[in-house]
Amino acid sequence: MFDLVIFDSISVLLLTGFVIGAIGTLIGAGGGFILVPLLLITHPRLSPEMVTAVSIVIVAANAISGSVAYGRSGRIDFRAGVLFALFTIPGSVLGVYSTKYISHTAFNIIFGILLLSLSAFLLFKRKDTDHLQQRGADKKKGQRLAVLTDNENTVYRYTYNAYTGVAISAVVGYLSPLLGIGGGIIHVPAMVHWLRFPVHIATATSHFILAVMATVSVVVHALQGNYNDPYIFRMVIWLCIGVIAGAQLGAWLSHKIKGMVIVRALAVCLAIVSIRLLWGIIA
Repeated sequence: MFDLVIFDSISVLLLTGFVIGAIGTLIGAGGGFILVPLLLITHPRLSPEMVTAVSIVIVAANAISGSVAYGRSGRIDFRAGVLFALFTIPGSVLGVYSTKYISHTAFNIIFGILLLSLSAFLLFKRKDTDHLQQRGADKKKGQRLAVLTDNENTVYRYTYNAYTGVAISAVVGYLSPLLGIGGGIIHVPAMVHWLRFPVHIATATSHFILAVMATVSVVVHALQGNYNDPYIFRMVIWLCIGVIAGAQLGAWLSHKIKGMVIVRALAVCLAIVSIRLLWGIIA
C-alpha cells in the first residue's frame, strides 16, 4: 500500500520522531512542518485527512513534552498562552472537519506556498529594535505589559496587543489541524514580529499553545476513528516515543542558541521543505 517501506521500521520511526521533536521544540513549531511533507513524500497514497491526523498527534506529543521542559525553564508566558490557546480551539475543531474536503494536489500547493511565504518573511524581515519593546501597556488599545524572569535570571520585558494575538490565534487554530503543522511556524513569527515577544519567550509560549490546540484536534480525529487503523496506530506510537525524547533535547538546546539563529534556522527549513513540495507538483 505504501511506497517507502523503510520508513515503517521501528528504528526509523523512533529516529524520525526524535529529530522532529528536537527541531520542533527548538524553534517552537511543533515539528508538523517536517512530518507532513515527509509523509507526503514517503506515503503519497495517504489521504490529506490521514496525513494531518498522524502529524497532529505527533505535534501534540511534542508540544506537551516540550512545554514541560519550557515550564521548568520559566520562559512560558502563561497569561498570554492561556488566552491565545482558548481562541485556537473553535478553529482547531473546524479545521479537522475541513481536511476531508481537500485534494492531494490542492493540499500540497497550499502547504508549499504557505511555507515559502513564511520563509521569505523571516529571511528578509528587518531586525526588531529594542525600543519597540519598552513601551508601556495601553489598556484601551489592548496593549499588555509583561515581565518574565526565567530560571537563569534573564529578565524579559515586552508589550503585546492582546486583540491582535487573539485574532492571529483564531486563524492559526483553523490552519493547524487543516494542514497538520501544529501552527507554530505561523505563531512563532507572528509573536516575534507582530506581537513583539522576545524569541525565546515566543517559542516557549507557542509550544504551550500548541499543547492545548493540538490535543483538541487529536480528540476530534480520534472521535472520527482516524486512529483505528492498526498501521496508523503503530506509526503514531513509535513516532510519539521518539518525539517525546527529542523534545527534551530541543528545549535544552534553546538555552544554548541565540534567538536570531533560531529564527534563521526556521526560515531555511521552511524554504527547503516548500521547494521540495512545489517541485514535486511541477515535475
